[in-house]
Amino acid sequence: MTFNFTVNKSSDQGRLGTLVTPHGTVQTPAFIFCATKAAMKAVTPVQMHNCETQIILANTYHLMLQPGGETVAKLGGLQKMTGWRGPMLTDSGGFQIFSLGHGSVANEVKGRRSSNRPKTLLKINEQGAKFKSYIDGHTYFLTPEESIRIQRNLGADLIVVLDECTPFHVDKAYTKESMRMSHRWGLRSLSEWQVYDNGTQKLYGIVQGGVYPDLRQESCNFVNDHNFFGIAIGGSLGADKQQMHDVVSMTMNLVRKDRPVHLLGIGGISDIFAGVKQGIDTFDCVHPTRLARHGGALVRPHNNLNQNREHLNLRNSFYVNDDQPIEVDCGCETCTWASKGYLHHLLKAQELVAMTLISIHNIYFINKLMQAIRQALTDDTIDNCQKYWCNPIKINKG
Repeated sequence: MTFNFTVNKSSDQGRLGTLVTPHGTVQTPAFIFCATKAAMKAVTPVQMHNCETQIILANTYHLMLQPGGETVAKLGGLQKMTGWRGPMLTDSGGFQIFSLGHGSVANEVKGRRSSNRPKTLLKINEQGAKFKSYIDGHTYFLTPEESIRIQRNLGADLIVVLDECTPFHVDKAYTKESMRMSHRWGLRSLSEWQVYDNGTQKLYGIVQGGVYPDLRQESCNFVNDHNFFGIAIGGSLGADKQQMHDVVSMTMNLVRKDRPVHLLGIGGISDIFAGVKQGIDTFDCVHPTRLARHGGALVRPHNNLNQNREHLNLRNSFYVNDDQPIEVDCGCETCTWASKGYLHHLLKAQELVAMTLISIHNIYFINKLMQAIRQALTDDTIDNCQKYWCNPIKINKG
């Protein structure tokens, strides 16, 4: 099976596509779940398949530190090692390096500026990034070429160029300098990939440029003009949701329409709908499973008394005597037998199975959400679908 991406239908409501990889086919729009360290926290590959998951990702930064790309290769690559037989993506490692380096670029990309994380990025220059391992303090130097070599050993279907993920607080001059260095890194990543291309992996380029239209235009031109299979939208997306959606909309107006487009690190329900309407094909985020591990269960508006949230906080004592499932009209394994009261008890008792049960619900929820979105795009009913799955927020499409 070879790689291919086909746009099956496109309109101002979004687009339907088919992404073919050697390990299976992904119907888009789709959500990519984060198996960061080559494992879904608290959930097995079998459970992921049972929740109708299409594709997952693993993280180059964490896996280069432990167990190492060569070890993964000796164990047969990510699919064989993990038991996940479907399509996979790996990121380049850059996001985590610069996240740890800036304290928390994950927050700052989305406009949140506070973090107490220790900073481990030692130096960044034209050659690459020097950083300390959070595991043992060992010093590493990651170049664009090394990132591609590691990802080749990991063996995912879809891989990503190394870039510097600029945080929100830096100025335009730094953003411009960083973006152009990321472009040079992108060319080095592409050259390294092309030397050993054997048809088993495809490479995504990344659009940077922060919130600045002229820089986003320049970055889109760069990615459009080079031989990348797919396009990922990265970098700072603004100070609030409106600016984030404006940046994504602006970028989507500039990128090539014949390539799959991935939005990095965004996974709220309303944000997914906004991205779909702007033409995004795939999303990834730790949000659904991280939320579950903290007791948060995703629900549709008709199952939520708090209309300002997309989830229930099952740690709340409000649920102590609740004998109903998370959603009575949900078909996930958890909702077939576990009550909110029981899940509340498990969380309070710190029983690990609570994380598994709520994660199963959230994964199933997101997969059903994406199925509903694809059906709505087929039927031209995306606005009605959005009202059913979340409280719509008004976003200017730019």
